Amino acid sequence: MVRNIRVSLFTVAVILMCIGVVMIYSSSSIYAWEKYKDGFFFLKRHLIFMLIGGVLTFFFMSIDYRKLKVFARPVLIISLILLVLVLIPGLGREVSGARRWFRFKFLSFQPSELANLAIIIYMADFISRKGNLMKTFFKGFLAPMCVLAVFALLIMLQPDLGSTIALSAVVLVMLFVSGVRPAYILSLILASLPVLYFLIFSVAYRKARILAFLNPWVDPKGSGFQIIQSQVALGSGGLFGVGLGHSKQKLFYLPAAHTDFIFSIIGEELGLIGTIGVIILFIIFIRQGIKVIKSAPDKFGYFLALGLVAMIAFRVVINIGVSCGVLPTKGLPLPFISYGGSSFIFDMICVGILVNIARTGEYP
Repeated sequence: MVRNIRVSLFTVAVILMCIGVVMIYSSSSIYAWEKYKDGFFFLKRHLIFMLIGGVLTFFFMSIDYRKLKVFARPVLIISLILLVLVLIPGLGREVSGARRWFRFKFLSFQPSELANLAIIIYMADFISRKGNLMKTFFKGFLAPMCVLAVFALLIMLQPDLGSTIALSAVVLVMLFVSGVRPAYILSLILASLPVLYFLIFSVAYRKARILAFLNPWVDPKGSGFQIIQSQVALGSGGLFGVGLGHSKQKLFYLPAAHTDFIFSIIGEELGLIGTIGVIILFIIFIRQGIKVIKSAPDKFGYFLALGLVAMIAFRVVINIGVSCGVLPTKGLPLPFISYGGSSFIFDMICVGILVNIARTGEYP
């Protein structure tokens, strides 16, 4: 039974990655030729990311995941240092006003992705050690909130509000399931709303995104451009799509067609059938992930799997919601499918750890 869970989980992830390889080439080849005179530019880089991710995936599949508890704090400290270093001019790479990446020749590394994994491992270790103390405020709730606050602040300084919200949501889900009193979590959420309002409406581009989400046609060539072009792509596909490789929106109409809005290109080229197929695959993956959570042999494995599955689920919902225009625009890639270095590698590592937990659950 557990073997079937991990086999199906791994198989679905591989299918999604194969879809990603095809769609990345389809959506980026013309743009890559125009900018780099190489239609395979993004595909070749993505295959390198896949190779690196594959090595790391099998590494995390082969070790005992419980050994990650020993490295919970060291990895957390390393990720904290990297989040500080990336903000320093000359060390961190700035793109479109955001300083989120380290650049190593042809590879980019986003330390916030390591921070996501580090915090999930740390929270799983913390919860497994504290047990019933999680119900108390000072010993169970305050400490993880302080850790989250420090990391959230550093990620916000990049700036990256969307990733901050997604990470905070995952941590709160883990704490809620651990037995933290709902009143603590609700109080924190209510106290955060004024801060969130300020962070959104005090920054021009964030305010423009919210207004564009409410009515993109107010500024169709500016802040509403991405949403409109994404919906045009989805609408143009109809039921069966215009055909693989025949998208018109990827011809410099839809920005980030191979990254944040790759789901829209899937809808245009493969139609409603294609998008529903992708959504069903993600539902199967999350469902199998939930089974891994339930079959975890110990508390650390349970909460580690919960955090990883929750993070992937949040990213899927946010990306597809943005593409369909039901959520404000936010640059989060579609797991396993979008082009992206460290985020894609993080997704593959998640699969390796989840398969590891499922296998350990089969042979405790």
